[in-house]
Amino acid sequence: MKFIVSSSYLLKQLQVLGGVINNSNTLPILDNFLFELNQDKLTVSASDLETTMSAVLEVDSDSEGSVAVPAKLLLDTLKTFPEQPLTFVIEDNNTIEISSNHGKYALAYADGAEFPNSVELADASSTTILGDILATAISKTIFASGNDDLRPVMSGVFFQFSPENLTFVATDAHKLVKYQRHDVTASQVAEFIMPKKPLTLLKGILAGNESDVTIDYNESNAKFTFDNIELVCRLIDGKYPNYEAVIPKENPNKLTIDRSQFFGSVRRVSIFSNKTTHQIRLKIAGAELNISAEDVDYSNKAEERLTCDYQGDDMEIGFNSRFLNEMLNNLTSDNVSLEMSLPNRAGILTPIDGLDEGEHVTMLVMPVMLNN
Repeated sequence: MKFIVSSSYLLKQLQVLGGVINNSNTLPILDNFLFELNQDKLTVSASDLETTMSAVLEVDSDSEGSVAVPAKLLLDTLKTFPEQPLTFVIEDNNTIEISSNHGKYALAYADGAEFPNSVELADASSTTILGDILATAISKTIFASGNDDLRPVMSGVFFQFSPENLTFVATDAHKLVKYQRHDVTASQVAEFIMPKKPLTLLKGILAGNESDVTIDYNESNAKFTFDNIELVCRLIDGKYPNYEAVIPKENPNKLTIDRSQFFGSVRRVSIFSNKTTHQIRLKIAGAELNISAEDVDYSNKAEERLTCDYQGDDMEIGFNSRFLNEMLNNLTSDNVSLEMSLPNRAGILTPIDGLDEGEHVTMLVMPVMLNN
């Protein structure tokens, strides 16, 4: 088994796949890339048992075979090469020899047959979505998902497909984000919960990508196929909470404000808030928004006044500044609206501009009890 490949091309592809590999694996074979050669097509795979990603590379070869190559050793070596062709030869003494313009390097390899097989999806449904739209949907929602091992369904992003639209939801019970696309639809109704790790990988690869991504899914797994890459992952098992029930429908009090100004104030004022509650207070009356925070233990306090457009009753409401900061930071619009009903009901944050046609973002932030 022998093949020739460009060093920078191989490195670029392996760095994408390397994101799948965990720092500490229970099975030593998972510390390797699986190389499967079939004439001039080299399929490289990486897996952590839950997620498997593979890429098909063009190489110069007329042989076949499969070996598992130590991932870290290979990546560290490739990073040091300037662009040049590298020749890989599988020797009989269980080593793979790499020849460059200036030298030779031998790595011990493992038998490719030991590598876990990728899951085949039976009875799968399919939907196609533009890569950049999927990356946007992930980045707009994933930050709001939880990290609680006791509630695994909340640690992922909920995908809801229908012939009308695609909806992506994430929540950790303190904040909730619902991202909708009405310009992309699925042939039938389906819903599943995607874990965080494969989504983070997809977000990194697909940002700005104009190619189509085909999503195949069944009860237990999902497969994403685009360009020369295929990612298969196990879905989170369980029923997603009824998020529609927590979104307040009647919100008579509506605040409209410049996002970057609001974000700047919240960030500054929150530095002075209590380090455990991160509580900030919003006091709205007429066209004035007063943002304040106080840390009684250290006698720190801050207060800022902003002008805003407000329709509704005068009100005072408390929020955890960390959640509000994350949400405002995740939006890209010039202006945002914050709709509220009562000081103990969730506030709804939505961007007013800067959205694509058919794009909808709703963010929900739970209030905190104000200690007067």
